[in-house]
Amino acid sequence: MSLAEKSYTGLKLEIDGHTAIVTLSNPPANTWTRDSLAALRDLVRDLDAQREVYALVITGEGEKFFSAGADLKQFASGDKALARDAARRFGEAFETLSAFRGVSIAAINGYAMGGGLECALACDLRIVEEQAQLALPEATVGLLPCAGGTQNLTRLVGEGWAKRMMLLGERVDAATALRIGLVEDVVGKGESKARALAWAKTAEKQSPTSVAACKALVQATRSQSHATALVSEREAFVDLFDSADQVEGVAAFLEKRAPQWKNA
Repeated sequence: MSLAEKSYTGLKLEIDGHTAIVTLSNPPANTWTRDSLAALRDLVRDLDAQREVYALVITGEGEKFFSAGADLKQFASGDKALARDAARRFGEAFETLSAFRGVSIAAINGYAMGGGLECALACDLRIVEEQAQLALPEATVGLLPCAGGTQNLTRLVGEGWAKRMMLLGERVDAATALRIGLVEDVVGKGESKARALAWAKTAEKQSPTSVAACKALVQATRSQSHATALVSEREAFVDLFDSADQVEGVAAFLEKRAPQWKNA
């Protein structure tokens, strides 16, 4: 069964050249459910198996929400077993997204709250529209970000702003998000998807095998020591000489032509 024939709960998928476009689709606020989190995990795994897919763009359906995060109704009973299952599903989904071998770009077209922002934080790059607001307000309702928020936000913006957003429940507008390093670009209303697709097209010019290796090395700085990462960097450089893309990239440069990547 091809990707186009598969169904992913709460998500819409289209393929544009070498880019997969995933739209969060659970109106009215594109909230996450147990099934849509499992669907995102499975979708990213499926995309990883498609060697012709180099980039992934995620956006929200409609004009108001990227995603408002988890549906709090599921936690009203206070059931710890349900909470544990939800936390596991959030972790699996967004950790799989973070590990996607290609470039992942969040096109934040509206409110990104809680698990919605955590989804964007799991991506490599974030583009936000000027009217959007971003927040991790879980402590306001007696919870905490359990899908990487405490870790990924802090690495991006530092402890001070991470604590302002989580401990004070502070919402961040687009201009502030850009200033503190939470996002990489701000665009006008309705323009985030087009900008994300443009970035994805730019990424296509890069060797996908090189991109995957660079991404893994950058993310390794989160857990490896500097000395260990430097060794890994040199080894990854040499390993690229086993790839067809390395041969093609150098040949294309010397022959003054555009490379034809194989992702192999």
